[in-house]
This record gives sequence, structure tokens and C-alpha cells, in this order.
Amino acid sequence: MATFKEISDSDIKTTRSFLNQLVDIIQEDISGSNTRKKYQVFVTGGVGPGVTSSLFQTVYDQDFTLQTANPIFDLTVGIFSGSAYVASCSSGVDSTGKVLFPSSSLMMREKVSNYRQFSQLLLGDANSQFASPFESSTASDGIDTAMFLTIKRLFARDMIKRESFAMKFYSSASHNQDTRKPNLSQTSESGSTIFTDVGSAANLESSFGGEVGNIVDASNTSDSVGLLFYQQGIAVFDMAKILSGSEHVSGTISAMNDKSPAGVGYGQTLIGASGRRGQTLGNSSNADAKFIPDLMTSASIDNIVNHLASCRFSSGSNTAMTFQNLTNINSTLIFARATADEFNYSSNPTYVNTSDNRIRVIEIGQEATQKAFCFITTVGLYDANDNLLAVAKLSRPIEKNNEKDITIRVRLDF
Repeated sequence: MATFKEISDSDIKTTRSFLNQLVDIIQEDISGSNTRKKYQVFVTGGVGPGVTSSLFQTVYDQDFTLQTANPIFDLTVGIFSGSAYVASCSSGVDSTGKVLFPSSSLMMREKVSNYRQFSQLLLGDANSQFASPFESSTASDGIDTAMFLTIKRLFARDMIKRESFAMKFYSSASHNQDTRKPNLSQTSESGSTIFTDVGSAANLESSFGGEVGNIVDASNTSDSVGLLFYQQGIAVFDMAKILSGSEHVSGTISAMNDKSPAGVGYGQTLIGASGRRGQTLGNSSNADAKFIPDLMTSASIDNIVNHLASCRFSSGSNTAMTFQNLTNINSTLIFARATADEFNYSSNPTYVNTSDNRIRVIEIGQEATQKAFCFITTVGLYDANDNLLAVAKLSRPIEKNNEKDITIRVRLDF
């Protein structure tokens, strides 16, 4: 049996350390169709063939059908319920208070709901509006159309390190040679911008969702384009600032049918219908269609996210996003001390020869000159009721005799 010794409070210390990990996400992971998983849970009904869409898409570090694939982040969009876009697209309110929208304004309630969920999580109020810079009261700083990027716990860990986030994004879209307009399905080749949280360490701010910093344009750090919530691992971007939203656009989007009726206000800027080709987005019914508000109010969430992931992050092996995460390591240090006259004998029953009651490590006839010794290999930690709680194994046995004073440090990380 083992030899026991009570550990005093002075031999127990607690400490805290931090571990940083660099995360590098390449463009192909975001733009690739087999690394971006869709969850088509939304289905229209009643008019036309119907439209299916996800509420968000998940980006993986490799083909998501493989068991070794790891989800990196979720990508979705949202619209502030108090914005002019919602008010202008709405066709009224029903008896239950639900806001109604024409069929040309697709998934508006879902886009509003997305925004409200993030507001509740990060700001503590579903009706609150994000602003960049954070808590700015200037009307133009309010985020009406948002891109939400939620980094998974595996990569965000306990939090994202301040001033380590950077993202390469194409603010201007690639132009269609036929229409001379940016096209939803064409990857941008120029017009890239670096967005970063540089300067956030000098301006410490916090919200209901934890520490928060402003995301700025690296070429003009006074231009704030979004927010980064460090503990939550969530980035909120103002799409009106990171996109050239006033650009005219062409392309094909999902719609209720080929001849969806025009709505009111912004709803009249009908963008297009599935099944058409060419200039269905920015066609004769709306030759001046733009990314904002037309794409945001007329397209499904999948249409918008597909465009953001495949075109705005571009495609290739270059870095699209990078940051350092931070893991808090709480440790308990226990110092197991063995003085000169302690633990010099082994608790192993074979340590003593039972036939002649002789300690085996002492040669016969040398009892007067040789001293007993043993090798320490294991430290067990017990509670007050002698229940074994943890076992620490030494990398190699340590010799212990009455001329040695040994202290073994046991570290428990959690």
C-alpha cells in the first residue's frame, strides 16, 4: 500500500495562464461549394413553384462530408426591424401583429429575426440596433443591413485576442462583360479591402455580450465598418459600408415565380426570378437594381450568402481571414514534499524479503554500511475520505534516501 502524507494549504497554489493559437482561413474554404454547408429549412408556399433557403451557412476547413471536417464559422445576414427598408417593403400588419411583405420581398421576416436574435445575444435587447463605432448615437452609424460571422468554439476558444483579427474582402463586385454591371455569380478580381480591429486595445469597451471592439478599414482606421465581440467570437459587419451597395447589379436570384408582382416602396425594385437568365437581376422591370436595398430585400438568405461567400471573399489559396484565439488555462499547483527522513522505503510488499525480513536493496552483510532507498514513480492525490482523485506519473523514477529532500510539483489544468 502507498505511504500517505497530508498536504497543507500552504502547499497548494492556484495560477492562471494563457495559450494563443493562430487561425488562418483561406479563400477556397469560404467560397467552395463542398466546404460550405447549407441547411435548407425555409420553404415558401402558396405562390409559384416555391423557394427553399437556409437561414445560415456553415464554412468547414475541408469537404464537409468527411468525418475529419471541422466547422469554422457560420455566415448569415439580417435587417434591422426599425430600418426604412423594412418599413418601405411592408404591405401592412395582420391581426396578430405580424408584419406582412409582398412576394417580391423574400424572407424579410427571417432576415429581421436573424438581426433580433443577435441583438438579444450581444446587446441584451432584441429591439436594439447595432452601431459602428460601438454605441454611436449618430444615425448614419446605425447598422441597418448586417452580415453576421459567428466563429465556432473550436477556433474562437475562450475569446479572440484583441488586435489580431483581419479579413480580406472585395468591396466592389466583378463586372459582367455583357451588361457592364456587377454580377452576383462572378468573383471579384480587384477592389479588395482589409478590415481589422486594430486600435481596439486602446479603446476597451464592453457590452451585454462581453468585450467588444470596432472593426475598421485598414487603409483608413477612422472608418468603422463593424463590431467584433471577442468572448462570443462574433463579427457584425455593416453591409452598407463593406459593400459598394450603390453599384447596379445583374444576375439570377430565387423568387416566387417569373412574374412576381411588384410590392410597395422598395418592394417595387423587383430584382429577378429563378429560371430566368441574363439580366434577371437588374432587368427591364428594374434596370437600376442595386446590392442595397434591392438584393437585401428581394433575394433569399441563400442567394445573399452565396454571393458573399463565393464572390466577396474570392477564390484561391490566399488568406481570407486570420486571427489569434486565446484559451484561459486555470491551474492548481500542488507541492508534494518529501523530507530527508520520509519516503525512503517502498510500499511494495516485495521490498522486504519475508523469509529473513531483510530489505532487498541492502546487500547481505552490508546492513551496517548501506542505507535503505527507494524510487518514487507515482504521486496519488486523495480527499479527506481517502478516495483517490488524481494520479500523477513521473517521467522517470526518482531515487529517494535519507540524504535527499525532494519536492514534486503536481499541476492540474482545467
